Amino acid sequence: MSLITVRPEGLFCEAGGFYIDPWRPVELALVTHAHSDHARSGSRQYVATAVSEGVLRKRLGDRIALRGVTYGEKLKLGNTWVSFHPAGHVLGSAQIRVEHQDEVWVISGDYKRGADPTCEPFEIVPCNTFITEATFGLPIYRWQSGSEICRQIYEWWQSDPERPSLLFCYAFGKAQRVLSELRHFTDSPVYVHGAIHALTQIYRQMGVPMVQTIPASEMPRDYKFKGDLVLAPPSGHRSSWMKRFPQPQTAFASGWMAVRGARRRRGYERGFVLSDHADWPSLVQTVQQTGASTVYVTHGQTETLSRYLREVHQISAMPLKTLFEGEGDI
Repeated sequence: MSLITVRPEGLFCEAGGFYIDPWRPVELALVTHAHSDHARSGSRQYVATAVSEGVLRKRLGDRIALRGVTYGEKLKLGNTWVSFHPAGHVLGSAQIRVEHQDEVWVISGDYKRGADPTCEPFEIVPCNTFITEATFGLPIYRWQSGSEICRQIYEWWQSDPERPSLLFCYAFGKAQRVLSELRHFTDSPVYVHGAIHALTQIYRQMGVPMVQTIPASEMPRDYKFKGDLVLAPPSGHRSSWMKRFPQPQTAFASGWMAVRGARRRRGYERGFVLSDHADWPSLVQTVQQTGASTVYVTHGQTETLSRYLREVHQISAMPLKTLFEGEGDI
């Protein structure tokens, strides 16, 4: 590696004097998105998309020194030109393009290629070197559309009008995607855990259309949520918070639900395969479309995807060890 190197603090660009998604405090941090494995507290100055500012300030503190940029806006940092481009992952998520002399690198962060009404769609950014995630970098991972999965969620909800329906999903990104897709199937309100409510309000402020939501905590103590849909983060599962909901049917929405036995191991009655990361075909397609001759693969199935790109597509691809975690409650 040359333009971008790995230091104990994270991915570093010496020519520009900045880090990308550092996992330790640094002088200047460029942030792809606000999930906690990519956006960490303590840095002196941050640069991220203006769209992600609300969530970043919610998570890192309102007083952080943050410069918000628009997609495609070019910044001169040291001897480099830098720009942020849509990653299609969550609200405000970006790939970061770094240009130095005749070399162009793109650091993808987390990304997906499927349609999502809550964020800008992924943009192909041509480059010489591409750093890609591989959270779901195995051929078994192939997604249906978010609209289709949310139709299944709606039908599951309607299948038992006598019980509360508790859907567990990640509080940032996944929950809002479900709430937006459900507009096509219902006008009924959805009840939400407090952690989801706070982030959903930020999405609303950014103009993202979603079904009506009501914090579950605002309902009277004797309210039974009969026939209601309730969204909660995985941390709420089997917690004292669940005592409010008598004999609920439970489900989990995650890409991990594609793995046989994952739903049963996690203790949910139903699993819905809904991910905010690229599936196997999309990972391979994206690498090819960038035109990159060198590819670094991080967090996830790095060995499998790297080997496939080398052996089948004759692309110079290799794993890159980082502290990024992939899909989780972050």
